[in-house]
Amino acid sequence: MKKTAIIVAGGTGQRMGASIPKQFLAIEGKSILLHTIGQFVAAFADINLIIVLPASYIQEGQNLIASSGYTQHIQFAIGGDTRFQSVKNGLAHVAPDAIVFVHDAVRCLLTPALIQRCYHQAVEKGSAIPAVASTDTIRITEGTKHHVVDRTNVMMIQTPQTFNAAILMKAFEQAYQPSFTDEANVLEASGTEVYLIDGEYENIKITRPLDLAIAEYILAKRA
Repeated sequence: MKKTAIIVAGGTGQRMGASIPKQFLAIEGKSILLHTIGQFVAAFADINLIIVLPASYIQEGQNLIASSGYTQHIQFAIGGDTRFQSVKNGLAHVAPDAIVFVHDAVRCLLTPALIQRCYHQAVEKGSAIPAVASTDTIRITEGTKHHVVDRTNVMMIQTPQTFNAAILMKAFEQAYQPSFTDEANVLEASGTEVYLIDGEYENIKITRPLDLAIAEYILAKRA
């Protein structure tokens, strides 16, 4: 089947405190965005990628890709005001007979093996949502009260969230709701069941300066 990854890089990186969006920050001499793209190309040589960026950073993204060797794989889409709209903009470039991955640009530590496992499960079941068990104690707050929940029942959701493209496109015909924080929520709201798959604990989302240091350590360890 055709394979397309929507790489969502629509954020401005305010929590990182940097002057540029975090997807353009460098780790081991290469931008986070290029690390992410490289993992998808390593997983599937025939994959196409849709890079979703803020309108003001499309040119910078194009310049980055032009010098990367990945130009034959990549198109660009403009990010929206919400993740939902950004992904919807990316889906406009996807064929309905594809398997589509939706991935956070700043999760650059995923492995080709995870991408391949997500693909095969999505072919079989229609979706594959990477998740790892929580290792922390979890408390739920309700007003001024709070209570512990059994962490063995708590899963931490990751990307690439992977789907039969036609099913995901149909789900994205819904009107936006604030609860649509990821694609699995959108699909469930359309009445379609989603299926989890084992994620990777190293597949962290780089959000704050400490995450950069962790990513540098993991990449050095892998090398």
